[in-house]
Amino acid sequence: MTLRTLDTLGALSGRRVVVRCDLNVPLKDGVITDDGRIRASLPTLRRLLDADASVTVLSHLGRPEGKPDERYSLRPVAVRLGELLGREVGFGEESDATITVRENLRFDPRETSKDAGERRSYAEELAAGADVFVSDGFGVVHRKQASVYELAEVLPSAAGLLIAAELDVLERLTTNPAKPYTVVLGGSKVSDKLGVIDHLLPRVDTLLIGGGMLFTFLAAQGHPVGRSLLERDQLDAVREYLARAETLGVRIVLPTDVVVADAFAADAHHETVPADRIEDTAFGAEAIGLDIGPETAEAFAEAISASRTVFWNGPMGVFEFPAFAAGTQRVAEALTEVDGLSVVGGGDSAAAVRALGFGEDRFGHISTGGGASLEFLEGKHLPGLEVLGWEGES
Repeated sequence: MTLRTLDTLGALSGRRVVVRCDLNVPLKDGVITDDGRIRASLPTLRRLLDADASVTVLSHLGRPEGKPDERYSLRPVAVRLGELLGREVGFGEESDATITVRENLRFDPRETSKDAGERRSYAEELAAGADVFVSDGFGVVHRKQASVYELAEVLPSAAGLLIAAELDVLERLTTNPAKPYTVVLGGSKVSDKLGVIDHLLPRVDTLLIGGGMLFTFLAAQGHPVGRSLLERDQLDAVREYLARAETLGVRIVLPTDVVVADAFAADAHHETVPADRIEDTAFGAEAIGLDIGPETAEAFAEAISASRTVFWNGPMGVFEFPAFAAGTQRVAEALTEVDGLSVVGGGDSAAAVRALGFGEDRFGHISTGGGASLEFLEGKHLPGLEVLGWEGES
């Protein structure tokens, strides 16, 4: 079986379509701070509206713990969606607009219930009065939830344009990728990336390690890391991957210099030091690594620019603090220069490129699903895709 797409649904004029999007955007005091996921949903929604379908949009937002919570209302999302579409967008179950956003799915505990029967009952309620279901929330396809899995069983279903595009790009990263192939991993925890490292090591040429996870790699090589983020329980696993990479001929590049500070704060005193001498500063054993250094950033940029395929997941430092954003900035710049496929792997990486002022059109693809992207690249089963006919790796 292959992924069912919009074309498999036939004529949609006059039909009532339920669309599962991922509109889980960040809010601050009720104001959307990054509308990237809303904009990513537009192609599918426009396609359906242009086909004269009536559309009900479903999504979750945050973690409201199975009960209504005004802090997690999708009302601001409906307003922003209307602005982007240039048309009226209704909100709530009573709306009779051509396109309507329903309230947060996770206000009902059945959406994320571990009980399949409870999820099924909620899916049947969501399907009431609808003709077809379009799944387009790539950020949730790794979850077996009512609006992702059971709803696709209750109604005739297909993937939207966003899911189809995400799947196409991720398959290019795992099936005969153009060489040289470089993967850039950052973020805070090694444990979050072990599955990706394991699955991609036989496929890549170069693996660049930054972010908070780099300190576990440095510690695994015997270097002191001060008060930097460290997962001691992963040291043996990291040593195994370093040895395996050497056997496979994969180049793992670790930072040669890092930016350390005396505190985790935007205005912390900081300096750049060799990666193997983090504690040889005025901060001593209190030093905290918060970014890769400029020498490392240039080395990473050179490896990225020379590649034909690049996948990046996880910032190189605490990019939210300007003093520690330079490494992430340089990596992002290098990705815009790739002569081939450059993929920003969702989550914090996608937030970083937007926060740092990069236009999305400067990258080959910016994923909307950090966790889903990683699980795909780990070779895991993704129930939200499989229920749409997709057969991944076993």
